[in-house]
Amino acid sequence: MKAPFQFKQFTVNQNQCAMKVGTDGVLLGAWAALPNGPHTVLDIGAGTGLIAMMLAQRSPEADIEALEIEEAAYEQCVDNFEASPWADRLFCYHAGLDEFVDGMEDGYDLIVSNPPFYAENVSSGNAERDHARQNRSLPFDELLEGVAALLAPKGRFNVIIPFKEETGFGALAHQFNLFPSRICHVRGHAQAPIKRSLMEFRFGKGPVEQDELVIEEARHRYTDAYKALTKEFYLRM
Repeated sequence: MKAPFQFKQFTVNQNQCAMKVGTDGVLLGAWAALPNGPHTVLDIGAGTGLIAMMLAQRSPEADIEALEIEEAAYEQCVDNFEASPWADRLFCYHAGLDEFVDGMEDGYDLIVSNPPFYAENVSSGNAERDHARQNRSLPFDELLEGVAALLAPKGRFNVIIPFKEETGFGALAHQFNLFPSRICHVRGHAQAPIKRSLMEFRFGKGPVEQDELVIEEARHRYTDAYKALTKEFYLRM
């Protein structure tokens, strides 16, 4: 059984979730910009609820909703929300993105997603984890179509994907009039290839702010930039 993950202001129980707390989720929750204090936030594919709780910690005025289709993960997300200091501002829906889109009217100021992205067939020996990791459960085109329908006209969509998927993801986003406004390339260490792309999208073309983040100087010795990004969350930063 996977032990709970303790952050500075909240705890993430994860024993029922296929996808556990990981660096990708922490990166997205810390990196997503909160311009003008967003009032409405949606986390698509919430899993444990990690990113939603990080955003609740960072944005005291925001009402944050989450969407999770897997029943066990949904139940754990709800439990984590209720046990957090922001229980009155966090709510999780048990639904697929397509049915959720059909019932919504007002757009969200901020949408975030740490989507499943392993398109190839992979097997870890755990069917639930494999399903959570493979983008057949939420293809990128369906994700972007849903985002375009749910995002407010001046809203922002933040996502983390493999670097190798960046060009294709951007081309798909273009089809829905979504264009990048910020991109951050993530390396494990300075000599490592780029592994992840943190991307922020908005409606319509505009200037793109580009940056790079290196996580470690050496094994378990983190860079100043990574510590600055995550210090409000990790206990030992």
